[in-house]
Amino acid sequence: MKKEFKLELTLKQKLFIMIPATVIYGLVLYLLGSDESLKTIAFQAIIWGVLFTLFLVFLFPWIMKKLLGKRIDNIKPELFEHELIEDAIFASLFKGFEGVGGKIFLTNTRLVFKSHSLNIQAGQTNINYTEIAEVRERKTMKVINNGVNLITKDGKEYHFVVNDRDAQIQKIKNKVT
Repeated sequence: MKKEFKLELTLKQKLFIMIPATVIYGLVLYLLGSDESLKTIAFQAIIWGVLFTLFLVFLFPWIMKKLLGKRIDNIKPELFEHELIEDAIFASLFKGFEGVGGKIFLTNTRLVFKSHSLNIQAGQTNINYTEIAEVRERKTMKVINNGVNLITKDGKEYHFVVNDRDAQIQKIKNKVT
């Protein structure tokens, strides 16, 4: 069965977008010295916060699917002669401040991250299973439970963002051991 790129947000993630957007919009209106009453500002903030969230929850994923769908679905890593892809995971790898989108490929010999073509820092990252010392969970922005840390024996850390983190960690751990 072929996996397709999809962007799904949990209720917690949707609320994490909506509540700060609403509060920040209301504060900006208030601090800019709007002639509106506090009640009107609060009402406008709630309306715009909800609209902003609806945009991010429905329209933004659709736009991303149109822009990235085929680029992500068609990523092919550079493999060794007898290397076989056993599983693929949609992921982002943090390189500095950029979250580089692409896929993690679990092969019979190593973990390969290959970026899609719209990234600034494109390319392929290879990590041999024998070099991985630890695989652990992490929180993105200290809130969202979708991060995976890979730590190599020489101390290098790789920070990934994935969907269904616990299942993906288990897949990687099964390959490492």
